[in-house]
Amino acid sequence: MPEHKIGTQEEFEAARAELLAEEKKLTRRSDELAQKRRELPWVPVEKDYRFETEDGAKSLADLFDGRSQLLVYHFMFGPPYEAGCTVCSSIADTLDPNVVHLKARDVTLICSSRAAIDKLLAYRARMGWSFGWVSTAGSDFHRDLGFQYTEDELRPFLEGGDIPPTVRQMAELSGTDVPSYVTEGPGLSAYALSDGTVYRTYVTTARGLEPAMAYYGLLDRAPLGRHEEGEQMHWLRRHDEYGTRS
Repeated sequence: MPEHKIGTQEEFEAARAELLAEEKKLTRRSDELAQKRRELPWVPVEKDYRFETEDGAKSLADLFDGRSQLLVYHFMFGPPYEAGCTVCSSIADTLDPNVVHLKARDVTLICSSRAAIDKLLAYRARMGWSFGWVSTAGSDFHRDLGFQYTEDELRPFLEGGDIPPTVRQMAELSGTDVPSYVTEGPGLSAYALSDGTVYRTYVTTARGLEPAMAYYGLLDRAPLGRHEEGEQMHWLRRHDEYGTRS
């Protein structure tokens, strides 16, 4: 444990009061941004995307499952992967228990990936999840949203000679090579179904996904925080792999 400032209870309470005021400002700002998200213009989805599900082929409108709102987490699990991305798997651990609560608010939450549906369902069973998972194999769904990349787009990164160790690590943990791993990208997209028309209402990726990474919010409140500075390899593992970590 690193050295840290030691103080009295009175000093702690004074500093905590100052911090609380800043935390409340952040909460109010977050509420303002949430309102701005809801005010984004809705875009009609005109392409006829098709998805393979455990119940057969479905359209995007079918995925709402009788509700008016749909959240899709774009899970990095490409066709050559042997297992889902480790980071996406940690996110799915947060998503899965929230599905029932979202349904109570007229929201369906699913995951989508480009791997074959049988491979996705087998991995879901391994992880113990129950959310709906669809395959976009043969569809441009991920590509059109910016979550799938071409060889030409990736060439500067792959030939730059400076691939981060964490990327190589995550590719290996997914049972694939770096080019195949980085072809995929994570993301979250949101949709509304109104009068038979599907509208895209929101898209995010990168740190915009942190609300679905509950462990980071908790680590931010632990004494050492995320404590990732200087680490060459990512600490995350699938939840059934921590016991095997070397």
